[in-house]
Amino acid sequence: MRGASGRGSGARRISRADPRPGDGAAVIESNDALYGAPSARDLEAEVFEDYRRYVNPPLARVMKLSGSPIEVRAQGCTIWDHNGKAYLDFAGGYGVFTLGHSHPRVIAAVRAQMERLSLSGKTMFNVQLGRASRRLAELAPGDLAISFWCNSGTEAVEGAIKLARAATGRAKIVATLDAYHGKTLGALSASGRETFQAPFRPLMDGVVRVPFGDAAALDAALTDAAAFIVEPVQGEGGVNVPPPGYLRAARERCDAAGALLIADEVQTGFGRCGYRFGCDRDGVVPDVMTLAKGLSGGIVPVGAYIARTDVWNRAYAKLPLVHTSTFGGSELACAAALAAMEVLEADDLVAAARERGAQLLAGARAVAAEFPAVVADVRGLGLLVGVELANEGYGGWIIPEMLRAGVTAAWTLNQQRVIRLEPPLIVSAAEVDRALAALRKGVAGAYEKLGRL
Repeated sequence: MRGASGRGSGARRISRADPRPGDGAAVIESNDALYGAPSARDLEAEVFEDYRRYVNPPLARVMKLSGSPIEVRAQGCTIWDHNGKAYLDFAGGYGVFTLGHSHPRVIAAVRAQMERLSLSGKTMFNVQLGRASRRLAELAPGDLAISFWCNSGTEAVEGAIKLARAATGRAKIVATLDAYHGKTLGALSASGRETFQAPFRPLMDGVVRVPFGDAAALDAALTDAAAFIVEPVQGEGGVNVPPPGYLRAARERCDAAGALLIADEVQTGFGRCGYRFGCDRDGVVPDVMTLAKGLSGGIVPVGAYIARTDVWNRAYAKLPLVHTSTFGGSELACAAALAAMEVLEADDLVAAARERGAQLLAGARAVAAEFPAVVADVRGLGLLVGVELANEGYGGWIIPEMLRAGVTAAWTLNQQRVIRLEPPLIVSAAEVDRALAALRKGVAGAYEKLGRL
């Protein structure tokens, strides 16, 4: 009974019969979408006050001023806000939602595991951890075999850096300009944006940076290096795609220098770039590969790195507990990862990302050709596409205008001139067309209202 639960009759609910994104309709059904609040307005006031007082006060103000809605439900490629408006998700959790939101097969796997055992006590063997690690090794390139499971991409990067130092006995880490590897201290040290680093200096010593995509720049930098860490495509750096053969040349130079090659596939892995893993584009097997985001299909937070057996043994054969995680490799996370990997393969989503990515890239380039004063470049690989604006100021118009049209998008963290389009791999051709129409509307409106900046 609604009265017994304290929910007023004004509460609005979103139907499980999904309306088309952007139609603005709130459909009433028994599923309460307002988390017990009497109305959408009450929920909005409650959430803003919680953010202002207990989450992040300055962020709360920015989101309030930008008119950010409250997400209350999501399914597939669609998110619904507290007013019942539906949005196509072309921000995609920055690469998390490879399978879309709330994929039923992954949800079912997690629910079944939760009814058995939710979290390992860490004193006994874990069935799902073993199975998930085996399946990951089967899908990973070459002879990558031994996995360490954690809870996020930055933890995976931290672990990979530690592994490289322990395995080689060296300290230097070579990274790239404009890289993004996470915000914990070691991962932040290897990242490439001063804004994120400045408040926390001094950072980890021994990091050297080289231009991304320039293999020749590695020749001197790799001397006495433990590892070269690199993204197959720089996501937060502005969706920068290196020339073909770059990772292959990096692999050769790392071998010559005795350094490990760490592929940061946190954003590019699991089909995102139209390959199972981004390094498959060059047919390269790294020594270590870091993973997260799409690893569980967007259901449970999970990260991992996977390494060659000899690298692992050089680091940890005599010290099996020197790098551990209480919550890493939980039964729920591993059940989700297992199910997500099976969906990725069974539904051939790598090929889908390639096909829909080509459509998205071509459509965005057509918008750029129509409005060259606003859009300077469009680039990408698979369903990771970047729209570089001629001036950063256009973004403040385009992204809100796309949101009004029922499509989410986001800037890249290190280059705010670049709007990232990163939908789920299950996105349809019709949904890509709707997103492109919203992009064109935003770009056209920006040019009409702001002119040439």
